[in-house]
Amino acid sequence: MEGRGEMGMMGESFDTSNLLGRIRDDDYESRSESDNFDGGSGDEQDVGDDQPQRKKKKYHRHTPQQIQDLEAFFKECPHPDEKQRTDLSKRLGLENKQVKFWFQNRRTQMKTQLERHENMVLKQENDKLRAENGVMKEALANPICNNCGGPAIPGQISLEEHQTRIENARLKDELNRICTLANKFLGRSLSSLASPISLPPTNSGLDLAIGRNGIGGSSNFGMPVPIGFDMGDGALGSSAAMAGMAARAPLGMMGNEIHLERSMLIDIAINAMDELVKMARQDNPLWIKSSDGRNEVLNFDEYARIFPTFVGSKPAGYVSEATRATGVVLASSLGLVETFMDVDRWSEMFSYMVASACPLDVLSGGTNGTRNGALQVMLAELQLLSPLVPTRQMSLLRFCKQHAEGVWVVVDVSIDLIRNGSSSHPSMSCRRLPSGVVIQDMPNGLSKITWVEHTQYDESVIHQLCRPLVSSGIGFGAQRWISSLLRQCECLAILMTPPGPSDDPTVLSQSNRRSVLKLAQRMIEYFCSGICASSARKWDVLHVGNIADDMKIMARKIVDDSNEGAGIVLSASTTMWLPVPRQRVYDFLRNEQLRGEWDILSKGGPMKEMVHVPKGQDPGNCVSILHHINNESNVLFLQESWNDASGSMVVFSPINMQSLNMMMSCGDSSFVGLRPSGFVVLPDDNNEGGSCLLTVGLQMLQNDNHSAKFTIESVQTVNSLLSCTIQKVKETFGVS
Repeated sequence: MEGRGEMGMMGESFDTSNLLGRIRDDDYESRSESDNFDGGSGDEQDVGDDQPQRKKKKYHRHTPQQIQDLEAFFKECPHPDEKQRTDLSKRLGLENKQVKFWFQNRRTQMKTQLERHENMVLKQENDKLRAENGVMKEALANPICNNCGGPAIPGQISLEEHQTRIENARLKDELNRICTLANKFLGRSLSSLASPISLPPTNSGLDLAIGRNGIGGSSNFGMPVPIGFDMGDGALGSSAAMAGMAARAPLGMMGNEIHLERSMLIDIAINAMDELVKMARQDNPLWIKSSDGRNEVLNFDEYARIFPTFVGSKPAGYVSEATRATGVVLASSLGLVETFMDVDRWSEMFSYMVASACPLDVLSGGTNGTRNGALQVMLAELQLLSPLVPTRQMSLLRFCKQHAEGVWVVVDVSIDLIRNGSSSHPSMSCRRLPSGVVIQDMPNGLSKITWVEHTQYDESVIHQLCRPLVSSGIGFGAQRWISSLLRQCECLAILMTPPGPSDDPTVLSQSNRRSVLKLAQRMIEYFCSGICASSARKWDVLHVGNIADDMKIMARKIVDDSNEGAGIVLSASTTMWLPVPRQRVYDFLRNEQLRGEWDILSKGGPMKEMVHVPKGQDPGNCVSILHHINNESNVLFLQESWNDASGSMVVFSPINMQSLNMMMSCGDSSFVGLRPSGFVVLPDDNNEGGSCLLTVGLQMLQNDNHSAKFTIESVQTVNSLLSCTIQKVKETFGVS
């Protein structure tokens, strides 16, 4: 069992070589602490025989209802934190220590059950080997002639030759079974893995110090264990992860098949890491400057010469896109690595680019309490905020490795997950070749980032207007990832600094800032889902007559979402080209004094900023609450705007004064209803920068009836509002 690897959650590790001893130690510790929950510590109890016992042990038997509630919570979260334990203790009428010890004992029980299961599997394997050994002995005792099929005459064939023939036949059967599994799980022959890429020489600053056992190696998989089953102290940390595991039954096999699949994934991860490290090195012939000078683009001829295709050939009709960029961010390498390896934190950090993300498996949580060697499988959906560009759905293998002190590498590569004969995403039209980031610590808490993005995608699913934007790397390329990371790190640094005393009425307290930002985050999430129709929220695309081909109308029925209320939400969006510089369009749209020139609902008047929450050094990167200057209406507008090298955004939603006051007083923003609309300004693919792509999105609630259906009149209304807004923007810039 030695060296099987870590199977705990991210940030946790477990050495299976000490499984039995750890189970016994944990069991003794849990019983000891549970018996003394209202007395002293274990050390205080463990005194000499000549000293009297300080407190008599007290025992407590939980009620059936308490046990039922604890079991239900254990299924969702086997490792509750301090706050969760406190809430449980209050709700169940137990002490905090009682809840803590109950969970310790329950985890110990789970480990014991797992040990029994492993012993049973080992016994079955042992019986199987004994049976095979008996068959081989019988074959040796009664050799068969290959020519006539009858008993072999002694002297016709040597014992060594007969043993060699039996071994060859067994190896052929094993090879056929391995190839079948490779085709089943990876969609290709195993021959593509036969010649793994050699690791770079160890004298380079970015060379990987990883061998076949770098994350456990082949010796880690001698025990038949289901992928994703937690063998350490940790468990999968979210119900989404558990649901994902339940949906992937074909990947949860026992024995040699799971051993083979894990080995294949490790081969892919190591090869992907090797390729990314080589591509991230500076001053190599793999990269050339793009025509606009904003990115480095891949020299595909040189790439094909250097790297074998270990993830399969490019599908027919797909095109390639590859970029590289560098930057310096205000964050440490360890903090960034934790963000990348936590799916929820990663999707929140890149919320404008990641529509949804879900962990499937954690093959390794890392070693020695770090993310070094962490390996996981996840589903991700990437978005470009335009209805003319579909989301990119991918099954990703993510691998993290510490290359040197203060140098970390995180690599992604697409894998094909086959379930019941079909791919995990039938609509997949993109795959990510080895892509990721090299993070190097710098002085003063900074980190240097080198980002490589390499994808192959079906260009036919993208509208003609947006194809140059995507193919150039502006849409999904490395510079966009780095720009988003720079902006978010700057925002976090500002938000961690509490506001000082000020007479400015637009400055909020720290708690009120958090409430406003949380509300704005939900507004952005709703807006993006209405633009891209991602799987994060269920939208139905409506095909109605007299609607332009480049305009998307969708409907979403809300039934049980307490944040939104019941009813039907209609969304209309489109993307158009403007012969106007991007910065000029952005400045116009976020200027509250010019709001009446394009906002139909503003009734032609300017607005004033009531609340200002900065999210960056640029004054335009902020969350604001606006109100009409010359209007006594009770309606306010929550607005978020930002601008960086990858694009600009202005999103707003009406809210009423009562909701705002209540939110400020109670600190809870979840009850505030939102109907976001807004603009996304993307740079056009040209050298002069004198044009841009403008995406306009609008959402409206048709009614608040549970059983209502959308009407043609409502569709025409939302289409008319969107068309009028576009027309006003065009008139402002003199565009016909």
